[in-house]
Amino acid sequence: VQLVESGGGPVQAGGFSRLSCVASVTTFSMSDMAWYRSVPGKQRELVAGINSGGTTNYVDSVKGRFTVSRDNAKKTMYLQMNSLSPDDTAVYYCNIRRFYSYWGQGTQVTVSS
Repeated sequence: VQLVESGGGPVQAGGFSRLSCVASVTTFSMSDMAWYRSVPGKQRELVAGINSGGTTNYVDSVKGRFTVSRDNAKKTMYLQMNSLSPDDTAVYYCNIRRFYSYWGQGTQVTVSS
């Protein structure tokens, strides 16, 4: 199983960015997906999740600003991030899980003030 994230990079505060995660797994539509983020010195944090049925959940700090979605035909999960702040600076990882759990390599998002 391979997960490939893309879409990170530098962005100014108040701006937006869209992350993508493409999964090479035949059971994508039956798998739960999630975005996590990590900053040095802190535990990896669950940012947003979307299960196989399309139900979503978010950490409080991103509610109303981030939107997670998936396209099962493209085996891709997205994270639309709006109104970004420097506190959102992190490496963002995608995760897929069912009877297994796999991680992508991560993509850096840097928000400058």
